[in-house]
Amino acid sequence: MYGQRPAGNGGKTQYTTIKVRLEPTAEQAELFEKTFGCCRYIWNRMLADQQRFYDETDTHFIPTPAKYKQEAPFLKEVDNQTLIQEHNKLSQAFRVFFKNPETFGYPNFKRKKDDRDSFTACNHVFESGPTIYLTKTGIRMTKAGIVRARFHRRPQNGWNLKRITVERTRTGKYHCCILFACRVKEPEPVVPRPETTVGLNYSVSHFYAADNGTMADPPRWMKQSREKLVRLQRRLSQMQPGSRNYREAAQKYRLLHEHIANQRLDFVHKESRRIANAWDAVCVRGDDLGEIARKLTCGNALDSGYGMFRECLRYKLERQGKLLIVVDRGVPTARTCSVCGLVREALGPKEAAWTCPRCGASHRREVNGAKNIKAQGLAQYFGSQERRASA
Repeated sequence: MYGQRPAGNGGKTQYTTIKVRLEPTAEQAELFEKTFGCCRYIWNRMLADQQRFYDETDTHFIPTPAKYKQEAPFLKEVDNQTLIQEHNKLSQAFRVFFKNPETFGYPNFKRKKDDRDSFTACNHVFESGPTIYLTKTGIRMTKAGIVRARFHRRPQNGWNLKRITVERTRTGKYHCCILFACRVKEPEPVVPRPETTVGLNYSVSHFYAADNGTMADPPRWMKQSREKLVRLQRRLSQMQPGSRNYREAAQKYRLLHEHIANQRLDFVHKESRRIANAWDAVCVRGDDLGEIARKLTCGNALDSGYGMFRECLRYKLERQGKLLIVVDRGVPTARTCSVCGLVREALGPKEAAWTCPRCGASHRREVNGAKNIKAQGLAQYFGSQERRASA
């Protein structure tokens, strides 16, 4: 969604992606399908040859796509840039694997039924003009021509189109992610203060709890969509696989899943934007949502979108010179009294409120955790500033 790197003259290059819905013609859709297949074919061939070359010579080497065009003439029917990007993606996959094998796994072969179909093409500007550009009604692509598109927003003045990624969802819809780059000034850093800082604590029953006692409950239409999904899944389990009714219900099931994902994304972006505009700094805990999901007996932490919410908060705050302070997940925020600092030995899983035995303060579990996250985050920030000043 967003990335940036330092640039000269005190500025930086900022990247922004706009995602649009494509409405290709039958010929353009057929070209897209050929491109998906060629990208999958070239990835598998390069990976297989790399493994064979490594077994024979004990040396890492990835052939270029040009090697395969003689034996596979159909590769010439698609944009050459999409094949080059597959080579770049495979090279990047091996680079991150060699750098950190425990985090990034060894590159796998692609299967048509498992992978989401997509291809990437870079924009090159020649004397005759760019290879990819936007028109009033669509996007001009190499080989495909002008593909009709629905724009919900347009690039601002000074944005340079870098590359596009075309993908087809399981429901048969085509989308295009357009990456733009532009030069922006470095934002003035904002120094956090206690009155302009908020602490957020992940909540299973809500979405998050703030240190001021407010809760962020997802909109009711998300709950309605999930209930509809449960009913549809129950009907689907009673149908004969492969029948016409089963295929129609499966398509409705996929469409509803896509609708829920869009609803979740809409909620995450609007809520993160509201918080980034309202506060100068945000303190969160670095919770491992995968570990939380394994321990939960009801609900699914991964379906909430809280991890995506933290990432959206990070880049939106960063664009304004603000801070997202991440507190270590090992800090006992829920069982620490935010008034006197007493740390309890343990809290029951259903203990939503408790009273401090030392000072007698009454706490709501999630709000108390948010208060401690804020206090720990501010102490962490000012402590790092003092160490930097003394060094």
